[in-house]
Amino acid sequence: MSRVFLTWAVTHSVKEVQNEDSVLLFVVAWTITEIIRYSFYTFSLLNHLPYLIKWARYTLFIVLYPMGVSGELLTIYAALPFVRQAGLYSISLPNKYNFSFDYYTFLILVMISYIPIFPQLYFHMLHQRRKILSHNEEHKKSE
Repeated sequence: MSRVFLTWAVTHSVKEVQNEDSVLLFVVAWTITEIIRYSFYTFSLLNHLPYLIKWARYTLFIVLYPMGVSGELLTIYAALPFVRQAGLYSISLPNKYNFSFDYYTFLILVMISYIPIFPQLYFHMLHQRRKILSHNEEHKKSE
């Protein structure tokens, strides 16, 4: 979901951030991640998974995940002044629905949500790495 959100609701919608280095940061991280992920899936489906691809899938996230998250957060942060100035996607009262929405505040809340979510997902991946790669090492030793 964060990829759709960052691509459309931030980077596409706030043209001023499209040339930020932070966009390059998350796009590179996402691209490498997807190349590894789909190579992993493809070789798994073919029942011929090279150890290098398995290792890359469960190791390179250690750098790529923080790199992508940093790029995402820096891009949202760079978009904030433009969102506030333009009132982008915001709805103010009064209106016939008696509803208001401040996209600027929403973006700040999205950024804050990374605090509890990122460590949980990151440590889950570290646990998966330990489980998958150590299982593979034990399997090699028993052969």
